[in-house]
Amino acid sequence: MRILHTMLRVGDLEKSIAFYAGVLGMNVLRRKDYPEGKFTLAFVGYQDEAEGAVLELTHNWDVKKYDLGTGYGHIAIEVDNAYQACEEVKKRGGNVTREAGPMKHGATVIAFVEDPDGYKIEFIQKKQV
Repeated sequence: MRILHTMLRVGDLEKSIAFYAGVLGMNVLRRKDYPEGKFTLAFVGYQDEAEGAVLELTHNWDVKKYDLGTGYGHIAIEVDNAYQACEEVKKRGGNVTREAGPMKHGATVIAFVEDPDGYKIEFIQKKQV
């Protein structure tokens, strides 16, 4: 067994694809419209779906914004250098909500960015071996 994907509902699919592909550097793996259901699915990730987990961006055509609620936490992405990753996000027009630095009560270097719908993405700096 393995995790295949995590689904996020997004209000503006083009903005979301621009963020995940253009700002975070993911690839658009596949995209399909479902006219009868009035929704579009787009799958994005760093590797092919056969090799790792990806994100499914679900755009319901009649919905422009979602309430994220209090249950959602964040998506975590391992990066070589969290400080550099934050600078790249800012250069590409993304929103850094917590600059890179050691986590509270720990030594792991983390940062947080936010996508156009308000979903949080955590950067976790790869441990130096």
